[in-house]
Amino acid sequence: MKYIALLRGINVGKSVKVPMKTLQSVLQEIGLSNISTYLNSGNALFESGHEPLALTELIEAKLEETFGQAIPTLVKRSSEIIDIANAIPADWQNNQTEQTYVAYLFNEVASPQLIEELPIKKQYMEIKYVHEAIIWNIKRENYNRSHITKIVAHPAYAKMTTRNANTARKLAQLCSV
Repeated sequence: MKYIALLRGINVGKSVKVPMKTLQSVLQEIGLSNISTYLNSGNALFESGHEPLALTELIEAKLEETFGQAIPTLVKRSSEIIDIANAIPADWQNNQTEQTYVAYLFNEVASPQLIEELPIKKQYMEIKYVHEAIIWNIKRENYNRSHITKIVAHPAYAKMTTRNANTARKLAQLCSV
């Protein structure tokens, strides 16, 4: 079965640096096959006969052994990544006039009610929950008014990993190959 591992919080600022070639090697060492990565933000596609929970445990343990610190990893079936990308309205873009992001949610926080708990101003954005993910679109002139940056203070923030719509769509495309 095809999967994607989404590593959270790597290669930004002072976070742990994970070269994609090293990530590929780590995944190969634990027995995964047909491994490829996309961008430097921790997106790895692979095949395995294991279930997502077992894969998460294997990958996180090997990453911690390799890099000396825990790296939260969300493993999704390729079909889930495709369903999430297909749920992004076609007119929601990530460009000079608007931002569209997908927050892929770890099981502990995956609930439609999460949107109501986030410290955002929904009147300045469009936001929806689909397939254990939250997708939002904000016109750039409303970015600060939306308070989207305040989600980093919410306890659920540590249990989500975000990608812009362009990346989410590309990952779905790569899953379809």
